[in-house]
Amino acid sequence: MIKKALTALAAALFLVAAPVHAGSWQDNLSLGGFNNVHLYTPDTDSPVGAGKALLIVLHGCTQSINAYKTANLEVAAEEYGMVVAVPDAMNKAGFSCWSYWQGSKSRSAGDYKNLIDLANELSGDGARDIDPNQVYIAGLSSGASFANTTACLAPDVFAGVGVSAGPSVGTSSSGAIGVCEQANVESRCRNLGGAYQSAFDTQVASIAHGDADTTVDTCYNRQNAEGMAGLYGVSELSGSTVISQDGGTAEEYLWQDGRVSMLWLNGLDHSWSGGQGASGNYIGSASINYARYLGEFFSQNNARVNRNLAPSIDGLTLAANGDAIQIGGQADDEDGTVTAITIVIEGLAGGGETLTTTVDGGGAFQATSGSLVDDLYTVAVTAEDNDGGESDPAIDTVRVGPAPPPSAPVLSDIAVSVDGQCATVSGQVVDENQDLASVTVTFASGAVSAELDGVHYSARACDLPGGANSASVEALDQGGLADNDQIDFQIDAGQVATLDQHISAGRLDYTNYANCYLEYGTATFKLTEQPNGDQCQWQDDDASCSGPVQACAGDDGGDDGGDNGGDNGGGDPQPGCQQESAYNYYHKTAGRAYSTGNYLTPDYFAQGSDQPMAGSTWGNTTLYSSDGGATWQVGTCP
Repeated sequence: MIKKALTALAAALFLVAAPVHAGSWQDNLSLGGFNNVHLYTPDTDSPVGAGKALLIVLHGCTQSINAYKTANLEVAAEEYGMVVAVPDAMNKAGFSCWSYWQGSKSRSAGDYKNLIDLANELSGDGARDIDPNQVYIAGLSSGASFANTTACLAPDVFAGVGVSAGPSVGTSSSGAIGVCEQANVESRCRNLGGAYQSAFDTQVASIAHGDADTTVDTCYNRQNAEGMAGLYGVSELSGSTVISQDGGTAEEYLWQDGRVSMLWLNGLDHSWSGGQGASGNYIGSASINYARYLGEFFSQNNARVNRNLAPSIDGLTLAANGDAIQIGGQADDEDGTVTAITIVIEGLAGGGETLTTTVDGGGAFQATSGSLVDDLYTVAVTAEDNDGGESDPAIDTVRVGPAPPPSAPVLSDIAVSVDGQCATVSGQVVDENQDLASVTVTFASGAVSAELDGVHYSARACDLPGGANSASVEALDQGGLADNDQIDFQIDAGQVATLDQHISAGRLDYTNYANCYLEYGTATFKLTEQPNGDQCQWQDDDASCSGPVQACAGDDGGDDGGDNGGDNGGGDPQPGCQQESAYNYYHKTAGRAYSTGNYLTPDYFAQGSDQPMAGSTWGNTTLYSSDGGATWQVGTCP
């Protein structure tokens, strides 16, 4: 217990945070045996367990992993603290499918091994803060069947599986697009688990299928759900529930203890269900956001995580009484009882002691130290509950003896954490005279008053310029004495999009279109805003693809993601209205439209309003938006 408290105190007083690039996609990473993995890292942590969850999503046949960049996976990732990995299959079968019906099914074979390695590599990387007890796998169609097979092979690795429109484990390729094949999912999955069968005791499964799917037989939905339920030994509950969210509905059936769910995704064809606004090849918007559903289902039903809530400490009071320190406060535990309070006292010149005490019936605690020499003391208090959970330390300072001559505060252990175009600067400030007035952190965007918690300070700023940045810190006491510190860091202000999306957002125009297209085609690529005199210019890493010199993002008249570089179709639209005229295909690549149906002659719809657009791929349509591009409608600005 004492060792834990000392460790917590050291961590709090000597915090050094590494830069974290969260809340964004990283494309085409080489991970776990795959050459190309799209990876989204959220800002948030999982609502349960420790750290973030991991969801690996497997594409379907003929489907690029790029399609999942517009499937609303980010929404689920941020809401449920899930890192999302979308790998491109290495050993594809016909029509670029995951080859669930071919080859050896073992933990050491082909893409089964690659997926297990991917999961272990990501969860084993401490910098990513992924809880190994919250690793999940899901997929669409061939990817769904492959995900289910992988979860059967490695139930110790995958705490949950999501199967969307997937043929049953062990079925043939003809069973995917032909007559439904009967399969004993329970027996096949148990045999695949081999020596790891005991892990099925804590695995959960979600099975889903679009009720308008005419590609893969819907018989597999119940066959898969009942098979996994048999494997887990749970019975189906009576009745069903209609879920309404993300612009659509789904009908949910549940089995005991939340071990298995079965969804009918209402109105959805053979697509991954992304909810309202989702688009892309075999990405549907008719029903709910399935990844968001999985985030909730997994977090609520995962039996491998420690759901104990740590206790908390409030109202810490410190007072010198002669040569001793009196400590008091309140400790509470939402789901249990506080069993012990540990108090670590350390002086600037060394010395101090460790005390333990308990709380009374109302959660209050009190303690008094032994005799201490004159010094400034840091006091860290932690609470432990009946399930072994430990609170964050409450830390403050108190002086024993007379105050020393006036002296400036002392800043130390400065650190910076970067996410996107935001930065948080933190560190320690100690004032021997205990008359600290303020700590101010000055970023490129201006000065910010730091929040103080005992000896710890932190300040955050956003909308910082890309490239080299610095932040300066000033600690000022009531007598006007000050200490200063500084830290340098980098901001990556890049934007990842396709060529047409960059043009639509005003970062590029058609002047340099040929060079950019020859280099990137229809793939996504990153542009970074660079200063150019008093203005800015978006360009790639070697400046071979660059946009016009224009006002910097954030400046009045700068990049607002609107119709810079686009054709407004003539006329004078009302202020705040964006208007674009283009072929339907280019509306889709710019995110203003989506397509469904036949691959060769798809139907196009305006993003957000779902209004039909005439002419299939090369129909020329005018769209307008009055809400900053969130919703597009057919026609011209009113």
